Amino acid sequence: MMRLTMTAELPTDPNAAVALQDRLRGSVETTVAEPFRVRTVAGLDSAYDDRGSVVAAVVVLDAATLQPIDTATARGNVSFPYVPGLLAFRELPTTIAALEKLGTTPDLLICDGQGIAHPRRFGLACHLGLLTGLPTIGVAKTVWGDYVEPGPARGDFGDITIEGEVVGRAVRTQPGIKPVFVSVGHRIDLDTACEQVLALTPKYRQPETTRRADHLCRMLLREN
Repeated sequence: MMRLTMTAELPTDPNAAVALQDRLRGSVETTVAEPFRVRTVAGLDSAYDDRGSVVAAVVVLDAATLQPIDTATARGNVSFPYVPGLLAFRELPTTIAALEKLGTTPDLLICDGQGIAHPRRFGLACHLGLLTGLPTIGVAKTVWGDYVEPGPARGDFGDITIEGEVVGRAVRTQPGIKPVFVSVGHRIDLDTACEQVLALTPKYRQPETTRRADHLCRMLLREN
């Protein structure tokens, strides 16, 4: 079973959540943890219904074949209010519950959300990176801040900036398709993060990890 490195603090008050992000962000590591070898990579996703229920799914893939080797899921009820910049606190309880059910510990986590490309430089990927101690990347479908539109070819990228600081990259994963927004979560650098994201997107815009976790979440919601 996978074990968390840190005990999760889960405030229910937005002001306390902001204070926690401010306190923890100094612990984020934006360099590659050595030795860095990715044999297994996990994708995490959450989904909600209109009754306040939330489901979380974690799918672990073989990094070479992109075939699934482990999955875990969890269900819960949303207790944290919807506040932009604090969405992690809506997802963390069920995401942590799913991670703790994994039979394997992946080498890399891919979050459907932000890393340091966040108003307080501490998005969901940073939070989960610190909790697990694992290299973690945020791959978001939308962006905080400003970005340079990448060129049209797969692998083209443009910088994401917040208040003039480069916090991530808009990466074109498929020709002619909208980019995804990549940022460091923990224990990885931006070049390596982008390389990993491109390796996980051989056919589609989103990483295979995210696509499979999203599919599993949708199945869980239909069963609810």
